[in-house]
Amino acid sequence: MANGFGSLYVGASGLRGAQNALNVVANNLSNIDTTGYVRQQVIFEDVNYNYFGNAAVSPQYSGLGVDIGDVVHARDRFLDQSYRLENGRYSFYSSQYEASCELETLLQETGGISFSESIKDLYSAFAEFQKDPSDTVNLNLVAQKASLFIVRAQNVYQGMKDYQTNINTKITNDVKRINEIGKSIYELNHEIQRVEAGKTETAMTLRDERDALIDELSGLARIEYKELPDGIVKIKLEGTDFLNESQCYQIGLRRDAITGFVDPYWEQLSSPVAENYYDVFNTKNISALSNSDVGEVKSLLLARGDSVATYVDIDGLTPEQYNKGMGEKAALSNSIMMNAQAELDSMIHSLVTAINDLLSPITQAENDSTYNKFESDKQTAADDIKDEEGNIVVKKGEKYLVAKDSSGKDFYISDSTRVMDSDKALFGSDGKLPPRELFSRTGCDRYNEVFYTYTDTDGNTKTQSIYVYNEEDKMDNIDDMLDTSLCYTISALTVNKDVVEDSSLIPHKTANENIAYSMADSIYNLWEERGFTLNPNDTTPCSYSEFYAKMVGQIATSGSVYKTMTDSLKGTVDSVESSRQAVIGVSSDEELVSLIKYQNAYNAASRYINTVSTMIDTLISSL
Repeated sequence: MANGFGSLYVGASGLRGAQNALNVVANNLSNIDTTGYVRQQVIFEDVNYNYFGNAAVSPQYSGLGVDIGDVVHARDRFLDQSYRLENGRYSFYSSQYEASCELETLLQETGGISFSESIKDLYSAFAEFQKDPSDTVNLNLVAQKASLFIVRAQNVYQGMKDYQTNINTKITNDVKRINEIGKSIYELNHEIQRVEAGKTETAMTLRDERDALIDELSGLARIEYKELPDGIVKIKLEGTDFLNESQCYQIGLRRDAITGFVDPYWEQLSSPVAENYYDVFNTKNISALSNSDVGEVKSLLLARGDSVATYVDIDGLTPEQYNKGMGEKAALSNSIMMNAQAELDSMIHSLVTAINDLLSPITQAENDSTYNKFESDKQTAADDIKDEEGNIVVKKGEKYLVAKDSSGKDFYISDSTRVMDSDKALFGSDGKLPPRELFSRTGCDRYNEVFYTYTDTDGNTKTQSIYVYNEEDKMDNIDDMLDTSLCYTISALTVNKDVVEDSSLIPHKTANENIAYSMADSIYNLWEERGFTLNPNDTTPCSYSEFYAKMVGQIATSGSVYKTMTDSLKGTVDSVESSRQAVIGVSSDEELVSLIKYQNAYNAASRYINTVSTMIDTLISSL
């Protein structure tokens, strides 16, 4: 009778196992479209299966059927690692491609009113100006096209700055999301550990949620992770501990007071009070060999750059400095936005200063007749003479004059000081000095009028005006990237307000009232002078028209490279994900097959129980 009732236990275990297996299949089917869900597979095991007796042949075994030994949470950790690495790399290059597309949109070279049209219009205006510099129509055309040129350049430049701001916002949101993911994984770690502590249950739903968060994190930054035997997952982010058994370390954001740009730093390793920060991301050395070209945040930091760039950032750089960076600054060549800003500003700066220098010539004081007529009054510096800010205004051994500025303060003019070239000065219709520049800086005039008092041959005291050129202050750019008013940079440029009100004030006559045709010819020929290079890597001099074409071509080439990389990596990610889904994904066909199998098993167990029940009933009735 014991074996008879034992057979009922065997049948019951079959019913119970088939029912539980059906529940697992149903759960798989109901989550077939759930993101991050990993299919569950049933593994059966024996229940109390024992050997008894001492027979040498045909040994006897006794058991009470089967039970579900485990519901496997199927994953391939090697495919997971491959997917997460390639997903991070794809995110890196897709962000770079997006930035290059934004630049192409700003320049509108593929449609709309492109910036190149503004350059052509200014060139056409000076072509007409060359024919007759004194013609009112031509003067008006120059003033009008110059204004449009500056406005268009500033719109493009402002668009670049706005996109940097958008990138900055994206970086802020991404870092916040990284912190949120870290906290969520930390909480899931301990919940999984609690559920699985008894070794009787697997926290599959919690694990699915945690794995989905790790997948998302891999797209934001380069990660390394490891699961401990107790179910805790430890994570390193960019080579630094991010999550362990006891803590999730937070990433802080350091905001630049001038640009508003944020830089992520490790709060646990930094001391904001002492202004000592440990940056999370290193944007200086990007290489596929070291797997450092991974993660959206790093790509965004690289694309945005660390400041709003001007020609100052690229001026005078060696190829090595341009490609590898200087000190703590990342390489300018690696930041698609800063590089474009610097190149565009470099072109605008070169063009407007060249035009201004032809309209309003300057020279070193030692070459100017007005300054040299006071040769007998010059002094020789016994030592370096510095201004109130500590800048050297007269070098030791140089000759100089002491004049007065408009406020009555001493103003030193040395032989090397640049002044208006009084011998080549040109005039507008009012015939007044100094000659007006076409393009002005918003922070200062072209010249600073100083006054030198002297005694003429008749013993009369007289005052002579000397127009000293206000040099561009590059340190102004370095100290305050948003205040470039002392340099001829795009954001600080405007067309001379006097010229806007009266275009006849554009210099077009010589001192003897002749029309300055040679000056007009020189401005017209500027466009074809091949004396400019795009960046320190460019070894082929080009003209202004070629300069812009080169810049656009470089952006297009970079965009093409990033697009190729993005498309290739997208294919890789999709391929790895396809292989991964073959392991973790739910196949409706496979689950339906399993459904039929377990239904049949349930029916078979049910019929088995009925048969055993009938047998036992017959035996009891026969006794």
